[in-house]
Amino acid sequence: MSWIREGELNLIERLSANVLKAGPVPKHVAFIMDGNRRFARKKHVDRQEGHSQGFNKLAETLRWCLQLDIPEVTVYAFSIENFNRSREEVDGLMELAKLKFLRLLDERDKLEKHGVCIRVLGDLTLLPLDLQQLIAKAVVATREHNRCFLNVCFAYTSRHEMANAVREMAWGVEQGLIKASDVSEALLSECLYSSNSPNPDLLIRTSGEVRLSDFLLWQTSHSCLVFQSVLWPEYSFWNLCDAVIQYQCNHASIMKARDLHQDEQRRQQLEADHACVAELLHHHGNGKPADGPRRQEAVAEYGLRREARVKDFLEALRNKRDSFLTQLASQATVA
Repeated sequence: MSWIREGELNLIERLSANVLKAGPVPKHVAFIMDGNRRFARKKHVDRQEGHSQGFNKLAETLRWCLQLDIPEVTVYAFSIENFNRSREEVDGLMELAKLKFLRLLDERDKLEKHGVCIRVLGDLTLLPLDLQQLIAKAVVATREHNRCFLNVCFAYTSRHEMANAVREMAWGVEQGLIKASDVSEALLSECLYSSNSPNPDLLIRTSGEVRLSDFLLWQTSHSCLVFQSVLWPEYSFWNLCDAVIQYQCNHASIMKARDLHQDEQRRQQLEADHACVAELLHHHGNGKPADGPRRQEAVAEYGLRREARVKDFLEALRNKRDSFLTQLASQATVA
């Protein structure tokens, strides 16, 4: 099954989509695609067929999202905790992933036509080397596309992602790129696997489970969360419309919460800059307190220097990550 499903909505679906697009439409939707194994039991087929049907549903859902003007989608494809499943199932999922990324590489022209950028978020080093190489080749092949984005969380948990972000900041301090005092909530966000994406507006989990299962915990603190009982392979256009309506009903409160959070982040950063400047003035000001104008000027200058340090650090981090993927992609044997 193709990653990109061609086709149009029927008349009723098009009318419904137009009505939805008259209101606020989420620009980034995340899915916990749950229920593949239960679907397999329900249909009396093996688990692998359930997972395969789940991938087919993803391709169909991506088409619906594009037709609703949703340009970015993130999916929870494989949790690090899934490695605890039976060896047979894990091996089957790895093989399925290889097949799907090979298919993606075969569809490069179609992905370019639609401007689809594929990103894979997670710890690739936990995967078999040949799968790492395929993933890297797919990511590198599409990273210049910018019309729509598919983020595939593979070998991922949110706690692992946050721990990795902390390690990245520690690396920056060790390399002398940033100071320990530059570490902040905002900087941690920039060190996450998802740093190239805005936070999701809407998170949807299928199958009736009402938990996040260690998925995008940091990024969804101000997102609309929708839990639906349908099994993922049976997901429909109307299920997606229902979730978008729930987002629209809560849009104003979500935007207000985000604005308040951004204001608080700015306040905390200014407070931290003031504290750093006060310490510097104490050590270099001969013990004399600085007057108001001098202190404000020092805070402004310190803020500019901090921003320059952070910018250089983030550029170095992007280069490190890009080099890792480029090197892996160059080792792939796929034509």
